[in-house]
Order: sequence, then structure tokens, then C-alpha cells
Amino acid sequence: MAAPPLTIPPAPSSTDAEADGDVIGADGRLLLVGEPGVGRLAVLARRRLELLHEASVHIGTTLDVTRTAEELAEVTVPWFADFTAVDLPDAVLHGEEPGLLGADTVLRRVALGAVHEESHLYGVGDAVDYVPSTPQARSLESRQSVLEPVLVEAGGWLAQDPPRLERVLAAGIHSLITVPLRARGATLGVVSFYRSEKPAPFEEDDLSLAQELAGRAAICIDNARRWTREHNTALALQRSLLPRGLPEQNAVDVAYRYLPAQAGVGGDWFDVIPLSGARVALVVGDVVGHGLHAAATMGRLRTAVHNFCSLDLPPDDLLTHLDDLVGRLDRGEGWAVENTQADSGIVGATCLYAVYDPVSRRCTLTRAGHPLPAIVGPDAAVEFVDLPSALPLGLGGMPFETVELELAEGSQIVLYTDGLIEDRHRDLDTGLDQLRTVLAHPDRAPEDTCEAVLDELLPTRPRDDVALLVARTHALGSERVAQWELPSDPAVVSRSRAAVTDQLAAWGLDEMAFTTELVASELVTNAIRHAAGPLQLRLLRDRALICEVSDGSSTSPRLRRARTEDEGGRGLFLVAQLTDRWGTRYTPNGKIIWTEQALPRQPV
Repeated sequence: MAAPPLTIPPAPSSTDAEADGDVIGADGRLLLVGEPGVGRLAVLARRRLELLHEASVHIGTTLDVTRTAEELAEVTVPWFADFTAVDLPDAVLHGEEPGLLGADTVLRRVALGAVHEESHLYGVGDAVDYVPSTPQARSLESRQSVLEPVLVEAGGWLAQDPPRLERVLAAGIHSLITVPLRARGATLGVVSFYRSEKPAPFEEDDLSLAQELAGRAAICIDNARRWTREHNTALALQRSLLPRGLPEQNAVDVAYRYLPAQAGVGGDWFDVIPLSGARVALVVGDVVGHGLHAAATMGRLRTAVHNFCSLDLPPDDLLTHLDDLVGRLDRGEGWAVENTQADSGIVGATCLYAVYDPVSRRCTLTRAGHPLPAIVGPDAAVEFVDLPSALPLGLGGMPFETVELELAEGSQIVLYTDGLIEDRHRDLDTGLDQLRTVLAHPDRAPEDTCEAVLDELLPTRPRDDVALLVARTHALGSERVAQWELPSDPAVVSRSRAAVTDQLAAWGLDEMAFTTELVASELVTNAIRHAAGPLQLRLLRDRALICEVSDGSSTSPRLRRARTEDEGGRGLFLVAQLTDRWGTRYTPNGKIIWTEQALPRQPV
């Protein structure tokens, strides 16, 4: 909420009526009857109180160091001084501890309030290195205010920059008060008050008023500095926990944006996670709250999603496990709150999880209290997927449902957090309509889509974090996929080896034939011996050579050390040694055992 406008009346001048001790104030009211001059003192006292009141209302309306310094200048010009300059070290501007300031400290002019531009003083943004004899340097050294009622006689002040300061005097500036900005035992900088339009020089009474104004401003500047430090720390933590780059995968072309809120870092996150079978997971989530707590919780959840993805869990099962984790974290944080008086618990988080398969071109999506995803078709049709919603993570009790779509190649999947479409000046439906309009350009690259969406929907200073993820889909063509339906007959193993060898020759991968046919042979043999049909062998040529054998059993094999007298048990160990990765994922009809081998490097 904006502070009310300044309402400080001007100081009484020598033209104020002083007949028989009656004083007419600046607002035209009779203020005091008594001895001549006493009424004027009452006017000055009232004006001093009003100025201090206005300072308490108008200084510190934000948690921004620079803005707070500007507010000090705005309050004091022209009611107290004709020029007010605020100088702070860069450390304070960045939220760091100021350290021990002295005459050798280089400051920066952060704010300059002026009745007119022709002052010849240092401008905003200039670095100021005060020489030891100046009132400002003496203030920093002694931690005391300095009054220079007649600047033309202040040789120490003139020594800072004689040519410049001679022009300052020629511009009419004639009196100076400098006050160190001190708060909580630390010196944060110095403020200088100059007079030019007012003919009377500063006096001792003005010095005490300047100290009170500077003292109030210093507390607000220190509050803003501390908030800046926490904000920067939380932002650094969050950025360290968010993806630093995109993983290598061929299923989608991806672009993303993350914009922290101006008011405080939140818990928004996104991820792109390669899965087995050339698939990819797209994730966007939002932890309730702001600050370090939300950022740290976001990091926990992102790590958990990666771990659950390594288990190849179906989307609804993954959110179920994540929901349980958030609930346990929340209960644990609640115990800490009760015993340490820390911040409140997590309360909850939202998440949208999608898995895209470039072989089948099918995308499976599920969500927990998160905004609807958008699908942009190659024909420019924009659809917000009617995805069943469940409660946010951490509240428990409701199952998660999935929706499966078949996407045309070149479609765009758009995931985002609520900060993109919700705003206090715009309702949800309006935000979705704006998003639909800006997305209806399928020919744009994902990077261009991100830029267009942010330009259209976001204000200059967003009130909430925004995470945006745009993925354009690709299909793994039939020329890069080979699959065979197999009967549960041991005789089929030799035919499988031959089929694999022939396919690798067709792909120009003869050097991988021996290893791959051995892997396929072991997987097919295990499926015939220990599982049930139907069986299928599949090879995918993606960024790696993928070999998959599926069967109708839900029993997962496990790697174990075979004893000397065992006749079997070494096949899976052999597979693990011959491949880069291997694992199991479950399907509605059974399971798939998969392996990955790096493709040979192509000659340069």
C-alpha cells in the first residue's frame, strides 16, 4: 500500500505576523499568544514533530535499500534541506555486512534529493571517496554528526574537490550537516543535508533533528539490507537446486524460464528427466510459502522426484509417494516449530508430472492441485487438458488419476506455475485466455514461445515466482525401432540372436553385435524360464542403443552373487557388466527389463 502524500507545512518565515506575541502559522491559524518570539518557537516545534511523523510514515515503505535512501531524501527536501545526499558502501546495497567504515571507505551516491538540478554535487551512482578532512569522513571516523554552518569557511570540505566545490558554493549552497547512518551498532553510510534556498544556516537544533531523521532512516535501511541478504541467500540456494542445464535426450526440444518474485523467493521448480525406453519426464511444482524454507523444501522434493523416476514408477504412483513424503516432512517440520519457535511448516505443495514416449507418441499426465497443462497442436489448436485434480501434496487421502494423450509430432507441451496466470489485478479465466492466445503459434520454437508468454502475461515486478516449461515433441521413427513377438520356447533364443545381429548390421552397428546379442540372449532366456508370456524383444536406436524384453510377469529380477556350486544366477550379473545401465519398469500387463549401451563415436 502506497504511503499518503507528504503534508509538512513550510517553515514560518520572517513575514509571519508577530504582533503582541500573536503568531499566525503557515496554515493561517492563530497558534499562541505570549511574549514575542515564543509563538515562533511553538511553530518550529510543531513543524519538527510533523516532519518526524512524516518520516515515520514515508521512510521504510519497502524492503529495498535504494528506495529507502530515496525516501529519506524525499521527506527532507525541501522541508528541512534543499539538497539531501545519501552515500552507502556497495556491501550494504548487496545486503552484506558493512564492516568498519572509515575515512578510506569508498561509498556510492545512492540517493540525491534536490530543489533544482544545478547543484554540482556528485550524482546518483557516482563513487565517492571522501578525503579525511571532509565532514563526511570525520562523521564515519568518529561516529558523530558534524555541523558546518558556513561552508565557505570549511576548508576541510573544500579539500575534497576544490574546482567542483567552488562551483557548488557559486550555486548558492552555504550550509551542511552530515550524520552517520548507524543501526544496531553498525555504521551503514552517511547522509549530508545542504542548504541553499533557505538563507539561514543550519543550527544546533537542526543538528538534533537531522540525527533523529537519520536514525530512523538507518533502522529502515538496515532492515532492508538484512532482507536483501536473506533474499539473495534464498535465491542463490534456489538457483543451485534448480537445473543448471538440460539433460541430453531426443524425445523433446525444451525451453524453460524461472523468474523469482520481487517480494521473496518461493518454492517453484521444474525438471526434465530422461527415462528408460527413450522416454522423458517433465515436471513442474510449487511449494507453498517463500524464503529459505520454501527453497530448501523445493530442493528436497526435486531430489525425491529424481529418485522416484529412477525406479520407473508410473506417474500416479510417483505422486502418491511424493504426497507421502511431503506429509512426513510437514509433520517433522511441525515438531521443530513447536520446540524452536521456527517458521511454520510446509503446509503443502502442488505438482504436475508428465511422461512422453517418442515411440508411441503418447503422453501420460497427472497432477496434484496444480494448474492445467496446455497442449499446442501443429494446427495451432490450444487445449488445456481436462486433467482430474487432486489435493495438493501433503494433504493425503485422495488417489491420483492420469490422462493419456496421443500427440502429433511437433506438438508443444506447456507446463507452468500459478504465478504465470494468477494476479490480484487479473482473474484466473482471463489469465488462461491470454495464455491460450499467445500459445496459438505452433511454428515458434520453444525459446520464442517462452519469451512471448512472459512478455504477454507477466508484469515488470511479478508478485509470485514463475516457472515455465515448454517442450516440443519428436517421434522416434519406425526406421529406428525394431521389435519381435516371441513364443515361450527355448528354441527362439537363437533366432533372437540372429535377428539382433541382422538389425544392427542394417543400422551400421556391427561392432556392437556380439555384446548386444549376448545381452538379448540372456534377457530372453530369463523371461522364458522365469516369467510368463507374451514375450517381446525390442531394439531402439536413440542416443544409446536400447534393448528391451517384456513379459507378462510382475516379478522383478535382482542382481545377486552366484556361489561356486550354483548352476545359474550369473546371467544378470553379466548383463550389468556389458551395459552402461539396466533396470526394470512395470507395465499394466507385466514388466520390461531394459539395458542401454553407448553408441560408438562417429568419426570426425
